[in-house]
Amino acid sequence: MSYPFGKNVLLSSVGFDRLIDAMEEMSSGESLNKAQSYPPYNIIKKNERDYAIEIAVAGFKNDEIDITAEGNKLTVVGKVKADQTGEYLHKGIANRDFSHDFTLAETVIVRSADVENGLLIIKLENVIPKEKLPRKILIGGNSKLVIEEVKEAA
Repeated sequence: MSYPFGKNVLLSSVGFDRLIDAMEEMSSGESLNKAQSYPPYNIIKKNERDYAIEIAVAGFKNDEIDITAEGNKLTVVGKVKADQTGEYLHKGIANRDFSHDFTLAETVIVRSADVENGLLIIKLENVIPKEKLPRKILIGGNSKLVIEEVKEAA
């Protein structure tokens, strides 16, 4: 299945394996249609382990947004409840149903979700298995190699 740029960018950011392909796709002139780009969102890398997805959800109530993490797929769905009172003379603020699917790397887990100032902020963490962490290999005087883990800078 082909995702437009941004749908698999978290996987690319974490694994760096498809980042160049995604950048080429973006620069090749392929544009997102309005349904795929609504509402706008940001993917933020805070540090090596912490990431966040920010989605503009102004006008949505918490019970109108559903977030589901299943395997390495994160789905965010917004459904507007029709409780309009009054007649619009001008309607310039988009307020329609949406669905975004994000493909996460196998090591990324969803930590929490909050709404702040009209932004849905989904906090993610890249949990690196101990065997994948960098290790320093010391050369000793005997035939054994001594291996110790490199301590991460906080």
